[in-house]
Amino acid sequence: MGVVSIQQMADRVSSLLTERMQVKGRDLGEKVKRAARRLPRRVRVAAEGLALAAEQSQHPKLLLQINEETVAENYDICVKHLSTLNKGHKMRGVLLGLSTSILFSLVAVVALVLCVLIWRGFL
Repeated sequence: MGVVSIQQMADRVSSLLTERMQVKGRDLGEKVKRAARRLPRRVRVAAEGLALAAEQSQHPKLLLQINEETVAENYDICVKHLSTLNKGHKMRGVLLGLSTSILFSLVAVVALVLCVLIWRGFL
């Protein structure tokens, strides 16, 4: 595994973070820091390891110290998680939350109106 393949892996994970989670940043390390709370711990640790390997691959002496199996495992973990994310799930969650809050407000107003009508003697 060479410099190019490690950098391609990091670029792929970086583009998935931008595409699926709308995380902005100039490199993978910065994007992982911005998306830290939204990523599961296992995926976050794998992405941080991949970012470190991509950074180390730029230096010839450090390139020899990179464990290729670990980099491949980290890449697989990140891609598996990020490829399953869907923009539709996020939109569905937003719409579900909005409709739930509207429904709760409507029920609260109806209950309040009924209480006032009973208290005033109209019901």
